[in-house]
Amino acid sequence: MLPAPGVHAPVPHASGVHEPDAPVPHASDANPLGAPAPPLDSHPPTPTPYEPTAPNSPSPKLSSTPAPDPGGHPTPGSPPRLAQLPPPPAHFTGRADTHRALYETLAPLSNDPNAHPYPTSHSHPLAVITGMAGVGKSALALHTAHALKDRFFDGQLYVNLHGATPGMTPLTSGQALHALLRDLGVEPRHIPEHPDAATALLRTLLAPTRTLMVLDDAENAAQVRPLLPAGTGCAVIVTSRSPLTALDGARRFPLTPLSGEDSAALLRAVSGRDALDAAHPLVELTGRLPLALRVVAARLAARRALTPDVLAGQLAATESRLHHLEYDDLSVRRSLAVAHDALAASDRRTDRDAALALRHIGALDLPSYGAPLLARLAGTDERRTESALDRLVDVALLEETAYGRYTPHDLVRDFARELATPAGRHSSLADTGPPTLTPAANPHSAPTRTEPPPPLPLDLTDTALAWYAACAEHTLTAIVEPGLDQDDRRRSTAAQLPAHAAEVAATAPFPRPEDAFAWGDSELENIVALVTRYRDTADPRRTAHVSTLVRLLFPYVLRSGRVAEMEVLGRVALGAARRLGDAAAEAYALGDLAGLHFLTGRQSEALGLNDQALEIWWRLNTVSWIRRCLNNRGLLLEGLGRYAESGVALRQSLAYSRQLNDPYGEAVTHSHIGNLYEHTDPRAAIEQHRRSLAIGDDIGAVIVQHSAHCNIGYAHLTLGEPAAAVPHFEESLRILGGHGDWHGESQTRLGLVRALRLLGHTATEQAATEGTLTEGTSTEGTSTHTTRAHTECTELLRRADARADRYMGGLARHQLGLLLREMGREQEAYDAWRTALDALDGTDEKAVVQELSELLSQRDARRPSRP
Repeated sequence: MLPAPGVHAPVPHASGVHEPDAPVPHASDANPLGAPAPPLDSHPPTPTPYEPTAPNSPSPKLSSTPAPDPGGHPTPGSPPRLAQLPPPPAHFTGRADTHRALYETLAPLSNDPNAHPYPTSHSHPLAVITGMAGVGKSALALHTAHALKDRFFDGQLYVNLHGATPGMTPLTSGQALHALLRDLGVEPRHIPEHPDAATALLRTLLAPTRTLMVLDDAENAAQVRPLLPAGTGCAVIVTSRSPLTALDGARRFPLTPLSGEDSAALLRAVSGRDALDAAHPLVELTGRLPLALRVVAARLAARRALTPDVLAGQLAATESRLHHLEYDDLSVRRSLAVAHDALAASDRRTDRDAALALRHIGALDLPSYGAPLLARLAGTDERRTESALDRLVDVALLEETAYGRYTPHDLVRDFARELATPAGRHSSLADTGPPTLTPAANPHSAPTRTEPPPPLPLDLTDTALAWYAACAEHTLTAIVEPGLDQDDRRRSTAAQLPAHAAEVAATAPFPRPEDAFAWGDSELENIVALVTRYRDTADPRRTAHVSTLVRLLFPYVLRSGRVAEMEVLGRVALGAARRLGDAAAEAYALGDLAGLHFLTGRQSEALGLNDQALEIWWRLNTVSWIRRCLNNRGLLLEGLGRYAESGVALRQSLAYSRQLNDPYGEAVTHSHIGNLYEHTDPRAAIEQHRRSLAIGDDIGAVIVQHSAHCNIGYAHLTLGEPAAAVPHFEESLRILGGHGDWHGESQTRLGLVRALRLLGHTATEQAATEGTLTEGTSTEGTSTHTTRAHTECTELLRRADARADRYMGGLARHQLGLLLREMGREQEAYDAWRTALDALDGTDEKAVVQELSELLSQRDARRPSRP
């Protein structure tokens, strides 16, 4: 707040430095356009209501202002124009496109002072440069401002608002207004006390001028809005960690860390170490953040004996890099602490929630975060947590990488990890000194908090694991049809903690299977990170959490086809079950690993794992799981060509299904019997699949219905009837919809590709024989069936590669090569086959591997031998 009349108090100048109220030659003794300052009155004036002048009339104190020279030079006898910009950054690197766009946004169209400098569609350009601490906002602003300064011949104003400056309290808009008006030649005693009047005077003074204003390090839009000029000849650059979306009419320039090449260039320029390139570890260890790069480069420049490799080793070896990212007055930690400490000391609940959320982020240290998990950790509702996360985004401590998903920069992660420790809880506020209570809009607001936040609970990890396990159970019930399969998987094992049931009851279920799959897709990376981190923990309680979580989640992972994650989770679950001595959990893990091996074409290994699980279930006398393992055993034996043994296992499984009155299990077994019959009697196989389909229709089992149509399609392929197969494959995909079953979906898509390729091959051969175009053949000679097969195969490959499913990718590339050969693209065909052979090596797809080897050997045989 301004002092009362007659009271002299320190007032900040526009540079942002607090100095006593004293004459300043370039500002206080002259107004910005060269007119002499009015004489001082003998007595302080009595405050009167401010009466703004008409929009186009000059201020009474500026009426004698001489016109500037059109060339931008001051008129004879006038004091120099205001030129308050700090020096430009010495080693500005990168940002060429952003700098160009910023320049073009702000540069006047003409240097003629009598011409309108900007399009009539707007009054003056306002550019807001945003980004996290140390990303180079001020450097870009000053680099651009110096490039523009000759276009603004009435001067350049600069105010450091200290919105996030370590050790500094942010300026109020009133303080900044007072400083600007003083530097524009208004004596302190003539500055209106009312903020609106001061703002109006500032705009009046700047209206007839062409002035560039840089408002650096703004805290929020409320701090900036009163400082904005209204004249058509002015331009403003604002830098802030906040996006300042409440500022209307602004063009925003969000900054991200530098590219690898630009990071290396900055390191070389500042350090003088010319051998540094984008591949050097220092580039990534600094997070490509300009402030961190400058610190590292300064340390290298100061100590010639310190090599980049040694410094990189120090950064990589320490638990936190922040200790090594400080030099002189440069500090990544202090820059980040400003935002956190302001949140932690705020009287606003949302700010304090945001500070707590950042500490929880550091305590868990996951790849990404969502509101539901952090709400569970904080014991608050999701809406309140979403507000806290949005606040962290607003102060650039988090980035919202997708809707509802938040990720910190690597150096923010290090800072958050420090905050989560007892030492970090006390040190952060101490690093920059206690926050100072600043004038607030509401004089009755509560004082700011300066005490350290309370310690974090010790069991945050257990809370997270318990919450994930509860959500995994809801995922299971959403995607697995009701029945024995769901009931058996949900049944607790010996080591499952009793509190799990209460956690499930307190967690909302998923309304649709699609919602469950979407949750799994967003959280799977976090779950893998957590269970991998604690895979060898000696804490039995935490081991039990891990075991329960993986058991309940695995059906989602299997149905999604997430091959890489299945391998990790399956091994972790098996180890946890054996450490706990939980036989049922061990059998689950063995069976799940068998499913992984089946999905990836390693049926021999899958059979061994399945038989180990079957032995445990026999010992535990769990009939429903005995039936399931026998069913899987029959499927695996059929795939290995051991048909007699397969039939025995499948008949045993069918008998158990009827004993248990399990129609779902019976339908699945009929499907597997159909696959077995396909080798000798495809018509009988179709009959078995139709029996499976009928049961699926009766009980509404989507996966059974989808699988039956897929298998009928394959039986028609065996019979040489691709035209009859296509509708079944298409119906299978239609039924599956969004339920998710990667194994069934991929097999159906592969069958559809095969059927379409065969139809296209037949059409092409017929056209070649008859010498005419037939239905389904294009003018280029390629069958429309072949074209569609190529499209479907490409889509199958995309989905397989997205899941890191090399097995299905190999099978699809085998078909792709056949299609490419028929389309006359032989070199691409051989490339596809070579990749397929590499992917299928070590699997049990002996027939396909042999065919691929023969196809590639034919190509080698046709190559001319070298002399």
